[in-house]
Amino acid sequence: MRKRDLAAPFMAIGLLIAIWEISVRFFAIAPQILPAPSLILRTLFVDAGLLSGSLVVTLRITLSALLVATIAGVLLAILFSASRFAERALFPVAVIFQVTPVIAIAPLLLIYMEPGNAVLACAALVAFFPILSNTALGLASADRQLRDLFALYDAGWLKTLLYLRLPAALPNFLGGLRIGGGLALIGAVVSEIAAGSAGAGSGLAWRIVEAGHRVNIPRMYAALVLIMLAGIALFALLSWLQHRVLHRWHASAMSAE
Repeated sequence: MRKRDLAAPFMAIGLLIAIWEISVRFFAIAPQILPAPSLILRTLFVDAGLLSGSLVVTLRITLSALLVATIAGVLLAILFSASRFAERALFPVAVIFQVTPVIAIAPLLLIYMEPGNAVLACAALVAFFPILSNTALGLASADRQLRDLFALYDAGWLKTLLYLRLPAALPNFLGGLRIGGGLALIGAVVSEIAAGSAGAGSGLAWRIVEAGHRVNIPRMYAALVLIMLAGIALFALLSWLQHRVLHRWHASAMSAE
């Protein structure tokens, strides 16, 4: 049953690609309008050197942004759990950054920061809020009776954090991390496009813009395919990490066994 469930999406994707290929050939659609999947695959091999270098840049920005967002989000969530005043004062600021489109923030950051740092900061801002909100929720959701028990045994704030609140928040944190990983990639791509010529010659987003200017549509699609594959790989990696950490003790992962 599980093998059938796993094969279903691949069969659906394969069918869509076959329909795409047949339609392009049957209607003789020009590559400048819609390239066939076979041409996109050929472009991936022909431009492998160029696109692989840009893929490394995009992944480096994404992973660095995710690391920054994780550290900042967890530390701020711990501060929220320790101080109600800090939560009331700072959480609305985090919400403001979350609801402000990154494409509007990027040009401002480019005024004050180097292009590479500005792109990294934008990607980290996009990934930051899910990690913060999920971790803060997990820290606040520790069992009340266990908190009372820790208080009864005169456990300090630090011991309660290490032995109760952080383990209780782990499922929420990992869920936020999985969301943040995809958002970090989206933020890296969008902010690099927003950077315009300042990001020239760097990641896959710039390759898409460059190919558009040169009307090299197959290369645009090839770069987009690499971005999608990178997103899928990152999501799968973080999902695997979540399962490995939780599968022995948490119901959400044990039920997926």
